Amino acid sequence: MSARTTTPWPLVALFTAGYLAAYLLPTTVGRLDAGLPLSATQAGAIGSVLLLSSASAGFLLASRVDRFGPRRLARAGLLLAVAGYGIAALSTALPLVVAGAVVGGFGSGTATTVAATGIAGRRDPHRVTTMGLLGVSALAGALYLTIPHLGPAHGVPLAAIAVTALLVLPLTGRLPARSAATRTVRPAGPLPYRRSGLLLAAAMLFWSLAQNSLWGVSGRIGLTQAGLDEVTVGAVFAVALGAGLLGVVCAGVLGPRLGGALPIGLGTVLIAGCIALSAAASDLTSFATGEIAWNTLYPVVLSYVIGLAASMDRRGRWAVLVGSASSLGTACGPLTGSLLSARAGYPAMGVVLAAGLLLVTVPMTLVARRPRRSQVVEIPVVEIPLAEIPVVDIPVPETAAVERTAGQVTGADVAGLADLLADSPSAEDPFARPPLVEIPVAGSPLDAVPAPREAYGTAGPRHTGAATAASAAEGV
Repeated sequence: MSARTTTPWPLVALFTAGYLAAYLLPTTVGRLDAGLPLSATQAGAIGSVLLLSSASAGFLLASRVDRFGPRRLARAGLLLAVAGYGIAALSTALPLVVAGAVVGGFGSGTATTVAATGIAGRRDPHRVTTMGLLGVSALAGALYLTIPHLGPAHGVPLAAIAVTALLVLPLTGRLPARSAATRTVRPAGPLPYRRSGLLLAAAMLFWSLAQNSLWGVSGRIGLTQAGLDEVTVGAVFAVALGAGLLGVVCAGVLGPRLGGALPIGLGTVLIAGCIALSAAASDLTSFATGEIAWNTLYPVVLSYVIGLAASMDRRGRWAVLVGSASSLGTACGPLTGSLLSARAGYPAMGVVLAAGLLLVTVPMTLVARRPRRSQVVEIPVVEIPLAEIPVVDIPVPETAAVERTAGQVTGADVAGLADLLADSPSAEDPFARPPLVEIPVAGSPLDAVPAPREAYGTAGPRHTGAATAASAAEGV
C-alpha cells in the first residue's frame, strides 16, 4: 500500500486529543457546577473560557505551523494541555482552576491546529477527518460511561483530558520536523477562495454556537428537566456518541459520492429539529431520542464541513481558520445556552437555536455547491552547483633507450624502477594516476622505443596508437 493511502495515525491521535475537551464539555461544566461554589452560568462561563482559549490558538497559529514545524508545535500543545488540565483537576482554588482551563484550552487548540494542517495536506482529507472523529467519539463515549463511577470530584473529566494528551505525546515523534509544504511545494500568494472561505467561517461560528449552546446544558436538561440521575445521563451520552460513530462510519463509506451540499444542507436542517426535541425533553424517551439522533448527525455534517474547508487550500489555512471559527462558536456555546435557558427556559432556548441553524444552512449549502478550480502549484527547480574538478599535469620522466636481450635485468635496473616509483606525483596529488611499469618477459628480445613527449596531454596519451607503440619499452 502506498504511503499516501495509509492512515496517518499520529494525526488521528492528535485530532482526538485536541477535540476531546469539546466532547466532554457537558460533564465538565456539570462537574464544575456541582463540585465548586459556582452557579450554572459561572460554570458555563468557565467552559466558554476554556474553548475560547482553544479557538485563539487556532487563529494565532493557522499560518505558523510551517515556521515552527508540526512536531515541535504538537509537543508544545500537548504539554500545555497536560499541565493546564492537570492543574485545574488537582486544585480547588477558583483562580487556579480558571488559569488551568485557559492553559489547557490553548494546548488543545494547538494540537487541533497541527492536526487540521496535516490533514489538509493529505490526499483524502475527508477520510482522515472521519478517522479522527471516530477516535474522539469512541473515547468520549467510553469516558461518559466511566466518569460517573469515579466519584463526584470536579477534576475527573479534566484529568481524563490531561491523561489523553500525555498518552498521545510519544506519537508526535512520527510527525515531520518540517511540513512537506516547506520542503517541496509552497504556493505563494493570498488565500484562495477568500469570499467562500470567509462565508463558511462565519456560518460555522453560528453553526457551532447553536450546537454547543445545547450541548453545554444537555447534562442539566437530563438531570433537572427530564428527572434523570447522572449515571443514566452518562449512559445516554455514551449511546449517543456510539450512534455518532455509526454516522461517521457511514460518512466515511459514502465519502464524496453525495457531494458536499446535500449532507451539509439536509443534515443541518435535521439537526435543528433534533435540538428542538432534545431541549423540550421531559422524560427519558424524548431526551434519549433527541440526543441520539442529534449526535448521529452532528459528526457527519462536521466531517463534510472540515473536508470542504481542507479542499479549499492544500496548505490547510482555511481548514484551520474554519475550525477556529467553529471553536469560537463552541466557546461561546455554554455561556449562551446558560443565559438563554436561565431567562427563557430550555424549550424556548431550543426553538431559538433551531431557527438560527436554519438560517445558516443557506450560506453553508451555497459554499458547498460552488465549483472550484484545481489549484496550480508551482514546484521550483533547485539548481545544485557542481564542484569543478581540477585538471592536473603529470610529468612523465624520459628514459634512455636500452637494448637488451631477455634475462639481462641487472640490479641497476631494479634501482631505477624504485627511483621511478619514488618520483611519481601520485603521493602528492591524489588525482594523479600511478605509473605502470612493465618488466621484460624472458624469451623475447625487446626493443625500447622512447615515447615522444608530445604524445602526452594533461590527462594521458593523446594518441592511442603512439601510446601502444611506446608501451613495449616503458609504461607511464
